[in-house]
Amino acid sequence: MKLYHHPLSGHSHRARLFLSLLGVPHELVEVDLAQRAHKAPEYLRINPFGQVPALDDAGTIVTDSNAIMVYLARKLGKTEWLPTSPLAEARIQKWLSVAAGQIAYGPAAARLITVFGADFRSEEVIQRAHGVLALIEAQLSSQAFIAASQPTIADVALYSYIARAPEGFVDLSAYPQVRDWLARIEALPGFVDFQRTPAGLEA
Repeated sequence: MKLYHHPLSGHSHRARLFLSLLGVPHELVEVDLAQRAHKAPEYLRINPFGQVPALDDAGTIVTDSNAIMVYLARKLGKTEWLPTSPLAEARIQKWLSVAAGQIAYGPAAARLITVFGADFRSEEVIQRAHGVLALIEAQLSSQAFIAASQPTIADVALYSYIARAPEGFVDLSAYPQVRDWLARIEALPGFVDFQRTPAGLEA
């Protein structure tokens, strides 16, 4: 398998982390976002949306980080990461939606300001980040992982941008359950770190 990625993209890290947790051999192909390689015609043939990551599985192309995780879990029969029961799958899907919604427009957006110079209102996105972190803190007060008693793709979907939230001036000190959960993810066999940036509270 071949994963088109960028090392500072949390979406890319999400897909790379899941491949590593599964122990799937893969080739990493870095897409130079600064040089707008993601908008070049040759890459747009791979992903017309012009985004990373994209997975090339022997000619089968899957784009979108959450879709890549679903594809891998289903193809490889990893039901511990994506159960097949309707309720368990629905619980995971809810958190995938949170990753694509409140996380993307909260801690991820806050980090985009400091790391990539994105044009967002920092007060607004930081407030949104704390709103979703409070909900996640409450969810983790009664269980070790976000959607089940063991890690699932929901945890992988949420991890990267929460782990690097301080780079966007989002302080995690008020969320002990979240910090403990991050440590549990980082202790999983096959964990691969998300490249750090000296920005925000990490400067």
